[in-house]
Amino acid sequence: MAQEKRDYYEVLGVSRSASEEEIKKAYKKLARKYHPDMNPGDKEAEEKFKAINEANEVLSDPEKKARYDQYGFAGVDPNFGAGGGGWGGAGGFDFGDLGDIFGSFFGGGFGSQQRRNGPQRGQNIRVSVSVSFTEAAFGCEKSVTLERSEQCPTCKGTGCAEGTTPEVCPDCRGTGSVQVRRQTPMGVFATTSPCTKCGGTGKIIHQPCSECHGNGQVHKRRTVKVSIPAGIDNGQTISLRGQGHAGKNGGPSGDLLITVMVKPHELFRRDGTSVFCEAPITFAQAVLGAELEIPTIDGKVKYTIPEGTQTGTVFRLKGKGIPILNGRGRGDQYITVTIETPRNLTREQKDALRKFSESLGEGNHEKQKSFFKKFKG
Repeated sequence: MAQEKRDYYEVLGVSRSASEEEIKKAYKKLARKYHPDMNPGDKEAEEKFKAINEANEVLSDPEKKARYDQYGFAGVDPNFGAGGGGWGGAGGFDFGDLGDIFGSFFGGGFGSQQRRNGPQRGQNIRVSVSVSFTEAAFGCEKSVTLERSEQCPTCKGTGCAEGTTPEVCPDCRGTGSVQVRRQTPMGVFATTSPCTKCGGTGKIIHQPCSECHGNGQVHKRRTVKVSIPAGIDNGQTISLRGQGHAGKNGGPSGDLLITVMVKPHELFRRDGTSVFCEAPITFAQAVLGAELEIPTIDGKVKYTIPEGTQTGTVFRLKGKGIPILNGRGRGDQYITVTIETPRNLTREQKDALRKFSESLGEGNHEKQKSFFKKFKG
């Protein structure tokens, strides 16, 4: 038994009144959590990831979201509106009715003249790809595998067997819709509905193509190479025009939309083009100053800290951050130093430290002096 679909809002964990930004934020969080690269071999996580992507594909598209909110899953079905309900079916409101009603009063209409078999753009395909922190910083090339509909190579999209051509539907004369006139107390109104003889395609195929069975399209599994630009951030999307599902009736193909998921780094944290990290130093290094080896996304660099460096001090490495996406230059790296307190001292070390501490005056501890002065006040 097929598993019942869950409500898309429930899948993403958002309310029906959620804003576009809230939906986007929820998708990013869940996509990272259940991404196959983060859960290798986990079939349950893989199914959840598919459901999350399906929900996001609908709720992130204003048109699909509106249909889903009104009609549920039926509203986002690929065959929605082809007959039997929905936008153009006999069981629902037909925008052709509205166009023909206006046409009766004003001469013409905005719905009656539309051809149902006109060129249709193919649907977009949404996928995600995982990259490392440094791959996102400097760019890389990745391969994504997807399944998409393509024009049938045998019939070139006509749906007909070789050497044959489709017949123009005699009922709708190739328009894909028929007009019915109704007598009402207000007068005669004309309404349009999908042609039942040709199924709204405007043509009749007597000898269908053996490969696509008259559909004009076939499903193919493809591997597409994607160039990840330097400086891309987690959750950003790359668009490959024309790499989505094939269009119909000569319409253009949709786009391939790749959402980039950046894996966290064990040392670095990113905010825009800035990189942050912490560097532990010893008490002696803080007091006397020292030359440190600081890790950066380019490799190690030497940096000299001054005498008397306090814990929590932030130093800046100019131009050692993330490259600007589709631009020139780079951000900076910021190092926060933290003083590590030594442990497991010997008796001799403790005695030496006490003598050293006793030799210091108030002038050597300005912050402590200021603190107790304020406390007394």
